Amino acid sequence: MTPASIGLEETDDRGFPAALIWSGYALGFGLGGFFDGILLHQILQWHHLLSGIEEARQDIRVLILADGLFHALMYVIAAAGLWLLWRSRHAFASGGAGKLLFANALIGFGAWHVLDSVLSHWILGIHRIRMDVENQLFWDLLWFAVFGLVPLALGMLMRRNSKGDGGRRIPKGPAALVIAVSIAGPLAALPAPNDGTVMIVFGPGTTAARAMQGLEASRGRLLWSDASETVWAVDISSGGDAKQFYDHGALLISNSILPAGCFNWTRV
Repeated sequence: MTPASIGLEETDDRGFPAALIWSGYALGFGLGGFFDGILLHQILQWHHLLSGIEEARQDIRVLILADGLFHALMYVIAAAGLWLLWRSRHAFASGGAGKLLFANALIGFGAWHVLDSVLSHWILGIHRIRMDVENQLFWDLLWFAVFGLVPLALGMLMRRNSKGDGGRRIPKGPAALVIAVSIAGPLAALPAPNDGTVMIVFGPGTTAARAMQGLEASRGRLLWSDASETVWAVDISSGGDAKQFYDHGALLISNSILPAGCFNWTRV
């Protein structure tokens, strides 16, 4: 199978080959993984890849092995990006090729952090940005915005303004990802109306008295709280209104779908 047969020699309406476009995505994605692993796993030591899994935390060798396999995967992705860049080296004779490459690398970098946040932090719960703080969600959201959404937006803006194309070539995949996350984030903060149990995450500085006032206002029943008393499981099956907690210091209210992943860190 030749590169041409898998579309690498195809060009967009500006004459840039697909290999150049995908090389930027792959290099940015790989660099995003390296940035995450080297800074957070090794330098700051805020977490390992599997820090959210109790069994893995019992053996540091397992944590190190998982980090090593993760970096090996990033090497493969970065190597693929370099190969694609070499295949498309002739395209740099065209004006705007360097800007396009950098814009796509920003998109790939941001896409890695969006994917890592959604999949690793909130769905699988295998780690959080900081495992050593009480309000882990704050650090997740901060990292998600600064290193995920901002590079994605900058990369798409650069693509839009490149070579005077008037915005017709915004990459559909990353754009759809940003839109989906922007919509899903606020929706996830709303409790399910027909679910009897909700998880409440209180913001920093919320006192126990204020939280109990929220419990009374919601007409709910406290089922469980974590050691820091910042995460509650509340039964509202008897006609309670969980949204009342937002008036009493709640940062996030969610149904029982999230505890399997997003709230796994409460066992740490």
